[in-house]
Amino acid sequence: MNSRRANVPVRSALETCFPSAMLSTVGTHESWRKEVHRPATSTHKWWAKRLGSVFRGIIVAATTEQGGDAAAAYSCATRLTGTVVLDPFAGSGVTGVEAIKLGATAICMDINPVATLVQRQALQPWDLAALYDAYARVERASHAEVDRVHRTEDGRTVLYYFWVATAVCPQCAVKVNLFDSTVYSKDAYPKRKPRAQLVCPECLDIQEGRFDFKAAICAAGHEFSQAGPVERSKATCRNGHSFKIVSALGDRPPEYEMYSKMVANARGEKSYEPITQWDRALYMECENLLEQLPDSAVLPRGSLTSGNNTNQALKWNFREWRQFFNARQLYSLSIIATAIRDLDGLSAEREALCALFSGALEFNNLFASFKGEGTGAVRHMFSNHVLKPERTPLEAHPWGTPQSSGAFSTLLKSRIERAHNYKEAPIDLTVRHGNVARTAELSTSITAPLREDWMNLGTGGAYVVTRSAADTGLADACVDLVITDPPFMDNVHYAELADFFHSWLREMRPHADYPSDDTTRRAGEVQNADPAEFGKAIEAVWVECERLLKHGGLLAFTYHQARISGWARLIEALHRAGFVVTAIQPVKGEMTTSVVKAGASEPSNLDSIVVCRRAADGATSPHSSLDQAFEYACAQLGALRDAGVDVGKGDVRSVVRGTLLAHLAAEGVTLDDACQEVVDRLASQAVEALAEGQRPRAVEHTSTRVDGAADDRQLALFGG
Repeated sequence: MNSRRANVPVRSALETCFPSAMLSTVGTHESWRKEVHRPATSTHKWWAKRLGSVFRGIIVAATTEQGGDAAAAYSCATRLTGTVVLDPFAGSGVTGVEAIKLGATAICMDINPVATLVQRQALQPWDLAALYDAYARVERASHAEVDRVHRTEDGRTVLYYFWVATAVCPQCAVKVNLFDSTVYSKDAYPKRKPRAQLVCPECLDIQEGRFDFKAAICAAGHEFSQAGPVERSKATCRNGHSFKIVSALGDRPPEYEMYSKMVANARGEKSYEPITQWDRALYMECENLLEQLPDSAVLPRGSLTSGNNTNQALKWNFREWRQFFNARQLYSLSIIATAIRDLDGLSAEREALCALFSGALEFNNLFASFKGEGTGAVRHMFSNHVLKPERTPLEAHPWGTPQSSGAFSTLLKSRIERAHNYKEAPIDLTVRHGNVARTAELSTSITAPLREDWMNLGTGGAYVVTRSAADTGLADACVDLVITDPPFMDNVHYAELADFFHSWLREMRPHADYPSDDTTRRAGEVQNADPAEFGKAIEAVWVECERLLKHGGLLAFTYHQARISGWARLIEALHRAGFVVTAIQPVKGEMTTSVVKAGASEPSNLDSIVVCRRAADGATSPHSSLDQAFEYACAQLGALRDAGVDVGKGDVRSVVRGTLLAHLAAEGVTLDDACQEVVDRLASQAVEALAEGQRPRAVEHTSTRVDGAADDRQLALFGG
């Protein structure tokens, strides 16, 4: 039996008196500007990035005695020297950063190399002088030429080119410009600033008008309204023929045509101007220059393979990652990427520039679009969690100017410099006198170099590696805490999306261990929409975590799941791996205004913190009955609601389901369909009661038989 004692109390505040309301308040504040409040983990895109303030709270509460003031420990300079914290699904590195800031040792693992690259930027220090020197060398090698191919005939800088996809009507062979609206630019607050830019969908003539115009006539005499030829997945040609856009594409991606550009003059003033023959000739020159690049030039490699997140792009005939860029984008980006790749050595500073370049790709491709004026101009390609083709893409200046959005030069300041300053002097959010405040007094700096191996982990620092969490290669009983945010059972497959970045990074080799494989997809990935496959994969990780935890160690992770089958498979996997759930604490999760969440039928605002102990250490369910577990979950949700935290129907279902299923598993009940049906009925009653402002109570009714491991066990049904 594991005899090494973890640096964790026998019963922690995380399990008994977690400050959910306070952390939800702080987390809500952080969620609006994660890149400002937690910039170390915001140097590059990764999906489902959790809230640093919440994870600081989890770590601190896990090491605070039952009955202790976890809120006070969060808000003071707590130091966890000698505590080893593992995150087996490290993602953007949130757990690792918060552990290091608290003086602990961090082990960050992720099966995806792009995630590892993001974690490395979050945790390794940079020599800012060396970083600026490397940046200057890249600038000398690439800036002038990239700028030259984004110029007007009179030498002014073009910030953005506006493009539209085209299709040919299958019935009459008329070309159709695929606009769904003829207003191609307007202010973020159009009622305050009604001026807008309009485009004729027939001849692409542009003019200025109002965002709410009814009818307009272009210079060629075409009359048009706000509605473009496209509605949803169909387009209508000028002869009145309606057709499905995908069907009209044949076996090639759509062709695109430039119709407008945004130009900046020497005084910084911006103007919308039509595309000229000069612009077209310059673009054709870029096509020729692209063909003349040497074989050694960095360009994206690899093909898309079928998957939930790639199928939409494949239907539009995007087969290779190279097709996600037009010729000028490929030429310009290749010049920058090649200059970075050719920097001497494999330094942390060169690696940071590789990550910076990769991050800029998100805003410089044919799947990016224009957000409008009064906001960041470029809508990045991952505003939806699928590779959604863009009918009206925006081509930005990839090196950029101070007026640009999402460019290599501007991201240096907003991402890399901001992250460097944060790592040297971290700022935390806390509650002071009833208000959320920023403070630099709570955390240590992130200045230790990354460890090359995991030996002697107790001396501090961070070990970051790309590896399956089911086979960590670590020694038995070497970890005090496992704190993570595992993939949930869903169709969003991060590796399918990360391959977009990998298609360039594999050619640049950011660090010595970065792989050159065709894809970042790996056998053993946990993310899966199939309940059985999800349960099997995550169980293997929990088995490994059980082996790694010291005696008395603690596993805690955030989770939300819209389907009860996802909760059931997760709890079953924990039970089979030798864990008992000792608490489920609801707390603020991701930002609720994301496009993906806003489209959900019951969007979630909360995560469940699932706290577990090893059964081998004597852990048991904290609830004496299902009734008590139900009332406990509802009380937790009610307390958050009473504190002013938004608690939605999806949140209630998820927390109640998780709490009840965890208790039943600890009691030996098989979480089969009959069991899930009973739990779902109780969750629905909790939703109804909380929606009416009531606190649900357990009321015994006719019992329902649940067959399985707990032979003849009866479950009481509850009334609201």
